[in-house]
Amino acid sequence: MDKPLAGKTAIVTGASSGIGRATALALVRSGAAVVISARRKERLDELAAEIAGLGGKALVVAGDAGITADIDLLLDRALSWNEGGGKYDIVVVNAGRGLAGGILGSDESQWQQLYQVNVLGAAHLLRRTGQYMVERKSGDIVVIGSVVGKNISPFSGFYGSSKFAIGAIAEGLRREICPHGVRVSVVMPGIVISEFQDVAGYDAENFGKGIAQFGKLLEPQAIADGIHWLLTLPPHVNVNEIMIRPTGQSYP
Repeated sequence: MDKPLAGKTAIVTGASSGIGRATALALVRSGAAVVISARRKERLDELAAEIAGLGGKALVVAGDAGITADIDLLLDRALSWNEGGGKYDIVVVNAGRGLAGGILGSDESQWQQLYQVNVLGAAHLLRRTGQYMVERKSGDIVVIGSVVGKNISPFSGFYGSSKFAIGAIAEGLRREICPHGVRVSVVMPGIVISEFQDVAGYDAENFGKGIAQFGKLLEPQAIADGIHWLLTLPPHVNVNEIMIRPTGQSYP
């Protein structure tokens, strides 16, 4: 069986559910060892057991993607993990959270925490991993953005602004480090059915009715497949941005 990522080690944040979980499994099936991170350790332990059942290798590092000390610990643990080769070749910056509502209607008490995770924590991870990969002259960084980070929606305006910001930061990083052989990609999912909606405060009234017209929505595996494709392109090919929407999603 072809294993194009054999010998590589990947860090995946937000791996306890949804896109992060599906991505970790996709990378393992392609031969990578994975360092999986999220706040819910019990979920990570379950995923690690599933990975072991597939014959793969996983290191669990629980932590908060908005806290710099937790991010630094994650990277230190990855570099000291002998089964992963004491290195990392791929970083999937997936951890983040949503927030229902526009600038007028969203819960302002959650704004700072949203930016702490989606922008500041993600930027710290990009900075640290970018520095490491520049020294190694190779590596892949994949940032999970959103279609609403490119096409701002009045129904999720503040959340969309955070994804707009991290997309800009990722592109700035790409321009800094691409001369050193490091690839940076931003993946912008459309509507993916996962736990994301509940945490963000979406329900049948403010979300379900509006998306019914789009037909069959995406599962996390669709995004994981896109990430896998990006990572298995020849090293001199870097797809910098990709949007993955349900076929029927006309907006945003």
